[in-house]
Amino acid sequence: MDQKILDLAATEDLQGLQQFLQRMKEQEVGALITRHALKGKEIGMLVRAIFKGSPCFQNEGVCRRLFVYKHCMQLVESGDLQSDIATDIIGLLMLEAHQLPGATLAELASLYVDAIKGGSILNGKSLDLFPTILTVLASQESLNYGGGQLNGEEYKKQLINTLCSSRWDPKCVIHLTSMFRDVPVSTEELQFVMVKVLRMFPKLDLQELPPLVYQLLLLSSKGCKKTLLEGIITFFHQQDQLQKEEQTGTKSTELEAVTVPQDQLRHIEGTIILHIVFAIKLDHDLGRELIRYLKAGQQGDTSRILCSFNIALMLSVARIHRFEEQVFDFLKTSIIKSFKDGQFQQNSKFLQDLIPGQCNVPEMILETVTNSVFGWDHVTQSLVQLGFIFMDSFGPKAGPFGKVSETNPSAAKTPAQQTCRLGAKILLETFKVHEPIRSEILEQVLNRVVTKTMSPINHYIDLLSDIVTSAPLILLDSSSKVIEAFDHLSYLPLSTVQGLLKAVQPLLKVSMSMKDSLILVLRKAMFSSHLDSRKSAVAGFLLLLKNFKVLGSLASSQCTQSLTASQVQVDVHMRYNASANEALCLEILGSLRRCLSQQVDVRLMLYEGLFDVLRRNSQLANTILQTLLSQLKRYYEVEEDLLPPVKLEGCITTQGGQIYLQEPLAHLLCCIQNCLAWCKQSLLHCPRSDENEDDDDEEGSFQHDLEEQLDCITRRMIKSELEDFELDKSADFSLASNVGIKNNIYAVLVMGVYEVLMEHNFITSNYSMNRFEDVISLFNRYHKLSDLLKEKSGKGKSPSSSKTARSLLTFSFVSCLLTALFRDNAQSHEESLSVLRSSNEFMRYAVSVALQKIQQLEETGQADGPDGQNAEKTFKYLCEITRVLLWRYTSIPSAVEESGKKEKGRTISLLCLEGLLRIFNTVQQRYQNKIQQFLSAIDVVSDGEGEQENINITEKAAFHIRQFQRSLVTQLSGDEEDFNSKEAQLLVSILSTLSRLLEPTSEQFGQMLTWTVKICKENNLEDVHFCKGLMSMMFSLHVQHKSPVSLLQEMSRDIHSRLGDIDQDIEIEEQSHFAMVNTKTAAPTVVQLVLCQAEKVLDEVDWLITKLKGQLSSDKELTDESSQVSTAREPVEKAIVLQLGTLLTAFHELIQTSIPPGSCVDILLKELGKMYSILTSLVKYYIQGYTGHVAHLPARFEKLVKLSGSHLTPQCYAFITYVQNIQSETMSFGGGAEKKKDKKKEMAAITAATARVLRETKPIPNLIFAIEQYEKFLIHLTKKSKVNLMQYMKLSTSRDFRINAATLDAALQEQEAEEIQDEADDQSNITVDENQENREPKKKRRKR
Repeated sequence: MDQKILDLAATEDLQGLQQFLQRMKEQEVGALITRHALKGKEIGMLVRAIFKGSPCFQNEGVCRRLFVYKHCMQLVESGDLQSDIATDIIGLLMLEAHQLPGATLAELASLYVDAIKGGSILNGKSLDLFPTILTVLASQESLNYGGGQLNGEEYKKQLINTLCSSRWDPKCVIHLTSMFRDVPVSTEELQFVMVKVLRMFPKLDLQELPPLVYQLLLLSSKGCKKTLLEGIITFFHQQDQLQKEEQTGTKSTELEAVTVPQDQLRHIEGTIILHIVFAIKLDHDLGRELIRYLKAGQQGDTSRILCSFNIALMLSVARIHRFEEQVFDFLKTSIIKSFKDGQFQQNSKFLQDLIPGQCNVPEMILETVTNSVFGWDHVTQSLVQLGFIFMDSFGPKAGPFGKVSETNPSAAKTPAQQTCRLGAKILLETFKVHEPIRSEILEQVLNRVVTKTMSPINHYIDLLSDIVTSAPLILLDSSSKVIEAFDHLSYLPLSTVQGLLKAVQPLLKVSMSMKDSLILVLRKAMFSSHLDSRKSAVAGFLLLLKNFKVLGSLASSQCTQSLTASQVQVDVHMRYNASANEALCLEILGSLRRCLSQQVDVRLMLYEGLFDVLRRNSQLANTILQTLLSQLKRYYEVEEDLLPPVKLEGCITTQGGQIYLQEPLAHLLCCIQNCLAWCKQSLLHCPRSDENEDDDDEEGSFQHDLEEQLDCITRRMIKSELEDFELDKSADFSLASNVGIKNNIYAVLVMGVYEVLMEHNFITSNYSMNRFEDVISLFNRYHKLSDLLKEKSGKGKSPSSSKTARSLLTFSFVSCLLTALFRDNAQSHEESLSVLRSSNEFMRYAVSVALQKIQQLEETGQADGPDGQNAEKTFKYLCEITRVLLWRYTSIPSAVEESGKKEKGRTISLLCLEGLLRIFNTVQQRYQNKIQQFLSAIDVVSDGEGEQENINITEKAAFHIRQFQRSLVTQLSGDEEDFNSKEAQLLVSILSTLSRLLEPTSEQFGQMLTWTVKICKENNLEDVHFCKGLMSMMFSLHVQHKSPVSLLQEMSRDIHSRLGDIDQDIEIEEQSHFAMVNTKTAAPTVVQLVLCQAEKVLDEVDWLITKLKGQLSSDKELTDESSQVSTAREPVEKAIVLQLGTLLTAFHELIQTSIPPGSCVDILLKELGKMYSILTSLVKYYIQGYTGHVAHLPARFEKLVKLSGSHLTPQCYAFITYVQNIQSETMSFGGGAEKKKDKKKEMAAITAATARVLRETKPIPNLIFAIEQYEKFLIHLTKKSKVNLMQYMKLSTSRDFRINAATLDAALQEQEAEEIQDEADDQSNITVDENQENREPKKKRRKR
């Protein structure tokens, strides 16, 4: 039978073929095709023969063809055929599809739709035919559909619509997506398909997503790129959220929330990112669309735009050169904007309540770093680049003259500092998890450390230190790079050298080659002609001495332990034995002895470092004490009868006609004193062993000699008068002459020696009265010289310019001394301490030195002297000093202190207060993580021995706040003559600082705010500075509670009431909300504070409007649910209108106030301009809403517009007139006053007055422009919304030609009166003869 068909077809006997086929049943034809197809024999020829015998002009032929198509589709889909046979059949059917009539095509298409709906498409092979059928269908002119006719294109659209609306079997999604690539579709149809496939994502197995995304990316070449990118990003963002919820244990209510293993998800994400990047390389439009989509979403919900998957995608795209700059710029702006927004919200309770917490972008980026472990190699390079971009762009910048502003690493405050810190975190985390990239990160960090000599590099040093700490053993593989960096040491600034060596110090202990290279470099540097190089060498050698302990030194218990990565930080050694370390250390000390004959800076470094070396490496004590003794002997007068006991001539040197300090003698003595004190203390804790007795005897002899010399110097220094040092009152101290310079150097040296001896005698005293008398004698000498120096240097200068020299007392001693002076109640010590306590000057000196140390700590994070750089120790001393100062201030009222003898300078109470203020600031800035510990330690009652755990910071802070509140109330309740302004200001500053520790939601915070408002309302003080401090505190507290607009409104009324109206005829109703606002404080103090707060409120409103605009544009693009979104925007819109309305009434009061000319007027005009700009911005927002059909005008907005028309614009114009009038009066007054003086001064005064007027009237044109812009956009909005908003606006005043109605009326009345008078004169002149002279005045009067 089959042969017969083939023969008939071959002989072109179409008639016979048709007849033969007509005799056959459909089942027979089907069986025939199936048999041939399975055997793979001549199936193409058979089907072609059947088609030949089934012409399309015959109904039977069409039916047969339709049957063949259906049968072949089922056959191909069954999967029984070989792949090439199936392809041949489909190819043949494609060719013949053009012959089929429209109805048959429509039936076949419907068959496909039903098959897809029913899920009977298995291997998708038959789908290859569907695009051809749809293409041919689209070309049909007319087809029956339902009850009517449709053209082919419309019919195809309906089919696709039906297809996309039906349920798809997940197995055939990829086949269908692939199929649509061959279907010619319009953008709208493509959108249907894209959305349908994207909706199928959650129903598919994750493994199927990469090939599906690949097909979609191919399909996106036709369009709908944005839809595709958005869909992929949203889906993976949701998957990440589900993962997080599962990890945090949050139960999800969604049915699909059965999450997949994390590693599998990450691998899939990585593959999909690769597919997208590959597609972008081939089609740059896709990349541009991605950038556009990201920028559009930046203003809206950033969590969707900056999710971990998206950041990884962007960083991968950044590897394409064309998009590199755009991606990094986008990430930079997004990060800095995120930090700025976070800071903005953090400072305002109003914004926190209104806008929910923003997405944590830094966390997302660090999450990307963590995720990149799962084979995301395409991301790591960009991560490193991003980290360095953040650190380079936002790192600390050099100040004027190349000075580096000291930043506190523990508390990154500004957005730029936070971004820089984030860059360092990215690099550190990437370094930890990606081995191949480690050497590159290290190399880049070292390159920056070595090359950036003119700009600050602390952030790179910190990063290097973190890298070394995190993986010291791994870094040994890159030791060559570190050794290479050592070669540049002698050319680097000292601070860089110290930072670099401190950072790599753990490596020196485990790498012999690195240590040897460093020693070679340092030796070379020691002989350098550059001073900085020699200082670097000293710093390096001291570091080595501290860290390479000789066995037998104290605290070397770890010497015998084996090395682990975590122990490299502590003092552990590998490959080194004790004798090698000892030889190394003695060799280094030998090199350092050279420094004792070098410049003063080098010697200073050595003296400041040797004590630390002695403490860390106690076996070197013998050598160090011997070195110090031999150095001291150079300047020590051996003859005991001779005064003074030190040779000051040897401490100075002359070079090029100039006198310089050569030997910092006081620092040498300070080093000796510290070393002796430590040796004595360590002997108490560690008794000597027999083995070391010889060494100890030798050491003891050096110790004994040094102690004797110090005691001898003490006795002789007390006997020495100032004349013995050639420093009496007649001495020259001017810095203009060499003699004056020499005397200044001598004075500083002698004062330093006195201080060191005071500390030595106190420490060795054991509370002996004789020793304390020596201390007081030394202090009296010190004080006398200090006063003399101040007196001489202060001539012709302001008092503030003569600052106290830096004290040489150590921080630990200052703490110990203050505790002894103020808190030591031991009976046995009382008599001896009374010697010190009897001197008020000595006690004030002790507190002022403490203040100096605290100031150093606040400004630089470290103090002078030993332990000054040890954060733990300085914190301990800080707590002890705070406890003493707190007790001293609260126990002895300043009133009692002042009632005694009047003292020069500040009282001890004031010094204590200033110290406390600085301490509270320092702790919040530099010891944030220890605030709990601090508040526990400073508790005067428990004497710092209370429990340090579970301390409620708010409660403790509130306790101290109440103490200072009582002091302030005492100040305020006394007579006005007794009011100490300086003390009150310090108290307010302390209260303001402590209030930052209170939790804004706590009851204590509410009490603090209520108390502050009460003080402002009830106290009428005319002290401007106190008023400013108190009001500032009130506003800063209020902002954390709620928006301060209501306060601004009340204050504006008070200001108006105190200063009067711009129209002097109007009497203002007397009202006082805040007694603190009086005629003295109202302008400029309170006005400036109110305007400053108003500016902040306007900034917040502006920020909110920008957010709303961003949401409007992103919502319009991202969602269709506009009604739901608009309801989410309503609370924000309401809040904006209320804020602006209340602020508008405050401005209404201020612009009617007779504010004196000056900065207040200038600021008020600027803020009014800003107010109108923001009103315009709000109007533009509603115009944008109407343009996108997603907004309506609320009634409250109409009220705001009405209020602006009635209460703001008319008064603005009146205020402008008032300002111009007072300016012209100022000019004419200024000019008139100068007339009596000579011409030059007169001209200068007029020029200055004119310049001031021009400067102060500059904001006027800007304000008028802002008003006119506001009205212009109101007209636009009126047209869009069909609501007449302009009915509330009066006609604006013409600025170039003004007619003052009142002045015009007065002039007209005067003219009428004159005319009546003229007529009367004419009547009298008819009867009386008159001369020409008498008529003259009439003409003049008429002219006038």
